[in-house]
Amino acid sequence: MTIQDVTNYLESIAPLQYQESYDNAGLIVGNDKNVISGVLVCLDSTEEIIDEAIERKCNLIVAHHPIVFSGLKKITGNNYVERTIIKAIKHDIAIYAIHTNLDNMLNGVNEMIGRKLGLINTRILAPSSNNIRKLVAYVPSDYLEKVRESLFNAGAGKIGDYDECSFNSVGEGTFRAGDNTNAFVGEKGKRHFETEQKLEVIYAIDKQRAILIALSNDHPYEVPAYDILELQNSNLDVGAGLIGELENGVDEITFLKSLKVTMKTDCIRYTDLSGRPVKKVAVCGGSGSFLLKDAIQAKADVFITGDFKYHEFFDAENLIVIADVGHFESEQYTIELLVDKLKEKFTTFAVCFTEVNTNPVNYL
Repeated sequence: MTIQDVTNYLESIAPLQYQESYDNAGLIVGNDKNVISGVLVCLDSTEEIIDEAIERKCNLIVAHHPIVFSGLKKITGNNYVERTIIKAIKHDIAIYAIHTNLDNMLNGVNEMIGRKLGLINTRILAPSSNNIRKLVAYVPSDYLEKVRESLFNAGAGKIGDYDECSFNSVGEGTFRAGDNTNAFVGEKGKRHFETEQKLEVIYAIDKQRAILIALSNDHPYEVPAYDILELQNSNLDVGAGLIGELENGVDEITFLKSLKVTMKTDCIRYTDLSGRPVKKVAVCGGSGSFLLKDAIQAKADVFITGDFKYHEFFDAENLIVIADVGHFESEQYTIELLVDKLKEKFTTFAVCFTEVNTNPVNYL
């Protein structure tokens, strides 16, 4: 079992295509061909985390936050980032980050918070766009079902909770085969007319490679004709934040006291209370102030996240209660999420919770 086996699995549950443009998810340090001895899961890669990995004989660290966000011109040990990288390389320890790509998954970071809070009927708060494509392929009628089935098996045709979605219409295609071709139908040098089906399916961008391979493998033509169109449709399975409901509404103070215990925080910063019961709850692990308008539009009673700035609290305008639990606190259950998934998938090596608290913020 190699490090690449683990990273391939992580990218199957949180494809790198869904990370934000500023992010640096993926393998940051190390050789993915190395045989794996153990995995240490944490939120942040620090020197203490490397020391812990050495002690626990783990040669792969899976962290939520990337140790490197932008390019490094020198690695001389002048700051904790450089020192961490030097120590990891010296001890042949790989560092992998699974950050906003995991944040943006329906069953990712925010879903874990929702589970801890007991939310039901959860969905993405702000579904993303520009990551849905449409494949339009032209297929001989006798091969339509074979190609359609192959594309479905590769991940095409999913719209929300529906799958095997497609559309086809009949038409006539023409082509003339050259001297060096091995044409499926028609004669070389002569224009050929063929009754074909125009087959249309949509897919998420992370499925594109598998879908094009499936088309090539099962389409009878030597060179299949197809178009790929970029769509503006929202992807309901990918996006920022989460919104759900409590089974029973509770008063705001009771909810905030319970939230403080659930999120294991010494401090919740919150806006004025509305006097209404809390029923609908929006959450975003990490820094989520950019989603405040979405939470208000979704008619959430409370929005839970971290890193709200002073002036941003005014933007609640008594339409919603902002509950800032802290950045680290809002993401702490990401470790549990990743450990559970890795242990379920792999049984031949140890998967460890970190015992190091990497929260740089202290409270009195």
